Parts: sequence; C-alpha cells; structure tokens
Amino acid sequence: MNQDSMPNASHSKWRSDPSRRKGLKIDTVQRWVASVIFIHIGGSPTLALAAYSPHLEHAKHSSGVGLWVMCGVTGLATATSVLLIHGRRPLSPWLILGILPMAISAFYVF
Repeated sequence: MNQDSMPNASHSKWRSDPSRRKGLKIDTVQRWVASVIFIHIGGSPTLALAAYSPHLEHAKHSSGVGLWVMCGVTGLATATSVLLIHGRRPLSPWLILGILPMAISAFYVF
C-alpha cells in the first residue's frame, strides 16, 4: 500500500482542523491576554490594599482610610483599563467589580 493513501490517525490527532480556527481571531486573543495581564497587575495591589487597610486602621485611622481610598482608585483604574482594552465605554456597570474590594473592606475600616 502507498503510505500517502493510508490515514495516519496519530498524525491527524495533533493537527487542528482549519474549520475550527475560523472564529478565533488574533485580535481577540491579544485583547484577552492583555486583559488578564491588567487584571493580575491591577487586581493584586487592589486586593492587598483592601486586606491591609483594616489592620492599619487600628493603628492610625487616617492611614487606614488612605489605603482604603487607594484600593478604590486602583480597582477603578483596573476595571476601566480592561473595559477600554475591549473597546467598551469606560462608564459601565462593570466598574462595580473595581469598587467591590473597597466596598467589602469599608465594613472593617469604618
């Protein structure tokens, strides 16, 4: 038998079908990768500030409130940047996710 006429099951298993790749554009992938990077870079300090502000508030109230405000600013900046990456309006209900750590830590700060 001719080797070209024999289907190689193991070879075709590793190749992706071109018809499955039609819907995924490189621009979409780049936007999602950039969004995940921004969420990680902006979300980590936001959560750290939200977690640390109640502890510092017990020592000095003004310092705890300052960290609490910085938590809200970084959360809003992160949420806004992700919205802008995806081409959406900066004023959106999704901004609530940026303020959420600030709102949760407000219970412990005040």
